Amino acid sequence: MTELVFRNDAYARLCEARVLRVVGRQVLLDRTVFYPAGGGQPGDTGELVTPEDLRLRVIDTVKGEAPDEVMHVLADDAQAPPPGTIVTAAIDWPRRHRLMRFHTALHLLCAVVQAPVSGGRMAPEKAHLDFDIEMDKLVATEIEDRLNALVAADTPVEIGHISDEELDAKPDLVKTMSVQPPRGQGRVRTVRIPGVDLQPCGGTHLARTGEIGPLKVLRIRSEGKRNKRVTIAFAE
Repeated sequence: MTELVFRNDAYARLCEARVLRVVGRQVLLDRTVFYPAGGGQPGDTGELVTPEDLRLRVIDTVKGEAPDEVMHVLADDAQAPPPGTIVTAAIDWPRRHRLMRFHTALHLLCAVVQAPVSGGRMAPEKAHLDFDIEMDKLVATEIEDRLNALVAADTPVEIGHISDEELDAKPDLVKTMSVQPPRGQGRVRTVRIPGVDLQPCGGTHLARTGEIGPLKVLRIRSEGKRNKRVTIAFAE
């Protein structure tokens, strides 16, 4: 198992770790700040730095076969360090921070558009959610204005937990139709923006909504009968 530093501190940019296992170009560490791809959020990129100051580029991060295993995928030209090696794991912070801004913004979008979420994805340049809603109910200017009002409110973003039993009793907390939160470990991680949104989520988020910055609605289009896609970007 890997100690998931990002789970308790999304702002941690690096940590010291020990190599546990190497599978091809994938490296398993005993602890990491790298978020593995999941829930629509891409895996982190960055580097592993050896004691000899050899910098090994990490081009992706994915989940391993066992719970809480995080595999760091090295570039083709990188030679994986052997098990037991102590390395410094450092994420590409500007990229991660943009993903944190978008992920938090998507929670606001869930609150603005009152409809089941049928899918979603984010990238450093833009992000989107698909809603099961009639197209004429999605007005770009109204969505943009309400999003930016929630950003300007600078509301704190709180990380908490809910038991499996509590979640089963409140199925409406799960906003995404296509992805169910993991159960079986006794409790599920939640993200709460007081007065705005509460839902299970394992991703990395900002401490306050004001850190997102101004947003714009890039486009709204139909992706099928039950998929109306709202794409957002930073106004900058």
